[in-house]
Amino acid sequence: MTDRALVVVRAGALTTVQDRGRPGHAHLGVPRSGALDAPAAALVNRLVGNPPEAAVLETTLNGCAVRPRSTVTVAIGGAPCAVTVDGRPAAWTAPVHVPAGALLDVGGAVSGVRSYLAVAGGVAVEPVLGSRSTDLLSGLGPPPLTDGAVIPLGPPENLHARVDVAPQAAPPAELVLRVTLGPRDDWFTPEALRTFTSRPYRASAAGNRIGLRTEGPALDRALPGELPSEGMVLGAVQVPPDGRPVVFLADHPTTGGYPVIAVVHPQDLPAAAQAAPGTPVRFVEVRGRQLP
Repeated sequence: MTDRALVVVRAGALTTVQDRGRPGHAHLGVPRSGALDAPAAALVNRLVGNPPEAAVLETTLNGCAVRPRSTVTVAIGGAPCAVTVDGRPAAWTAPVHVPAGALLDVGGAVSGVRSYLAVAGGVAVEPVLGSRSTDLLSGLGPPPLTDGAVIPLGPPENLHARVDVAPQAAPPAELVLRVTLGPRDDWFTPEALRTFTSRPYRASAAGNRIGLRTEGPALDRALPGELPSEGMVLGAVQVPPDGRPVVFLADHPTTGGYPVIAVVHPQDLPAAAQAAPGTPVRFVEVRGRQLP
């Protein structure tokens, strides 16, 4: 058995393997998946010299702990957290050398939700449809980490530039999501549209990798009845029967039967991945030419 591996000591609330995902398979009913905070995942890969498509570990809220079987170089980014090696403080968003057998602990998020752990060489689980990502909705890819699991690593090829430190955006104190209305905004009353784009919401604790659920004023429908199932895109804001908007994230279904009132601009979705429960959320309507 190769010594290029991590042994999971503490899996945390939800730790999964993620890379850039598997877009382009919606016609097969397969979601894109991939790291919810893609810039954070790309940054930690850069810090250890991996290509941007290398697979990393994505933690949720309370981190994880692992032991490498050989000396490795790692980097942790995304949600700010305490990092220790055998109990001694280590750097966050900077390369860290971890000796074989040492305990690397990625602590709970101080702010935000999801932290990312990259290892030089990348996580080398078997790819499915061209990606190593865990997809919670379809079940494709490796299962979420469990205590005692062994995670294989690739060889550190050092073919890509490595940096010592790099700036990273802080998790949002208020999540502002730019939206383009439609395609089913006509299913809602004019008052509901005004409410959607002017009233505050909050991120719900019920959210997950499939969608960011919100708490706040319900949106009244103008049209009763059912909507035939239709294709869904990343960032679609679907409104279920309770009237509270849900922003679809990386593991979203490829089709759905509730009306989509708007679509979030893609550049705003990484921040949505870091919106902790209770974070204020505002939806701001923009026209196409107003977007960068």
